[in-house]
Amino acid sequence: MVRTVGTTSRGIRTPIIKAGDDLVEIVVESLLNSSKAEGYEINNGDILGITESLLARAQGNYVKCETVGKDIRSKFPDRIGVVFPILSRNRFSTILKSIMLSGRKVTLLLSYPSDEVGNRLMDIDKMYELDINPYTDILTESKYRELFGEKVLHEFTGMDYVNIYNKIGGENIEIIFSNDPRTILDYTKDVLVANVHDRKRTKEILKNENANIVLGLEDILNEPVDGSAFNSEYGLLGSNLATEDELKLFPRDSQPFVEDVQDRLKELTGKTVEVMIYGDGAFKDPVGHIWELADPVVSPGYTSGLEGTPNEIKLKYIVDTELTDLDRDDMTDAIKEKIAANKDSHSSEKNESLGTTPRRLTDLLGSLCDLTSGSGDKGTPIVFIQGYFDNYASK
Repeated sequence: MVRTVGTTSRGIRTPIIKAGDDLVEIVVESLLNSSKAEGYEINNGDILGITESLLARAQGNYVKCETVGKDIRSKFPDRIGVVFPILSRNRFSTILKSIMLSGRKVTLLLSYPSDEVGNRLMDIDKMYELDINPYTDILTESKYRELFGEKVLHEFTGMDYVNIYNKIGGENIEIIFSNDPRTILDYTKDVLVANVHDRKRTKEILKNENANIVLGLEDILNEPVDGSAFNSEYGLLGSNLATEDELKLFPRDSQPFVEDVQDRLKELTGKTVEVMIYGDGAFKDPVGHIWELADPVVSPGYTSGLEGTPNEIKLKYIVDTELTDLDRDDMTDAIKEKIAANKDSHSSEKNESLGTTPRRLTDLLGSLCDLTSGSGDKGTPIVFIQGYFDNYASK
């Protein structure tokens, strides 16, 4: 029978997860129940994605804002400079609230015209009309308001983030705007680096300028405080608002968890299923120009079959350049031969690979999982993907 379907992605419903639940058994049982109810088989090479929030919840990896404040207070003796946070109520607002609970005064340095992932603090066209040079100019908050108005609203959320952060910090916060992290050293030598993807570079720049204390969000709650939750690798990176006074941290021990799920599925089905934890996808919105990835990584844990990047050839290129004189059946046979020949070689330097995506498998799959499960009320926190490693020659 001719193969008519390529990759499929299914969102799998699970029970509501609580702290202390045996998540390995719940995930495996949910997949097996779905397979039986919907009439599909589990095969070698299938992929199972589990959202990071599910694992964090099962681990009870939640921390009170006052606990974060205590850790900040122990690591910063005086005024803190907080550099380049992502603009977000869900992400940074609760972290800032926690920082303020340390009792320290804060100078908050915001990048402009947008943050690291594309959330805008100002209209770019107006910025250039005003002859503001984002590479050199430093703006105080009063100057920012004078130039851009008393309300500067995010185009999607409708929030004025500068106003939000001022309300959280009160009299103990000062906000400035610059794209040079060294600007903060004019206010304090003790710095908390709050950006995500460029954090290592930012920290290195500040250390080279003889800053005193330079820590990142990954260095806060990277070990327990009075028996609290923690994340030894990521600290506060990847954390989310849980309640008004509590943060959900990125999950711990993702690698042993995915391996346990793989082993349990192998035990029950005889099949080797690749397993990954996923958080934010790695895609960019074409309208708002916002990069979705606010987590430190797309996947903090995955089984070995998901290492690497795709090794593919571009069918359109082959058809348009080499096979135009063949009839359809001969063209199909030729394409399958090309695919078979490519299996044992890497095509990245060949014309046949032009236009294929040289990204890590986990980043591509994490984006697919994130889009499948959504972030609202679908109730499908695990995603089952089949046929991802198949191609046009697969039977």
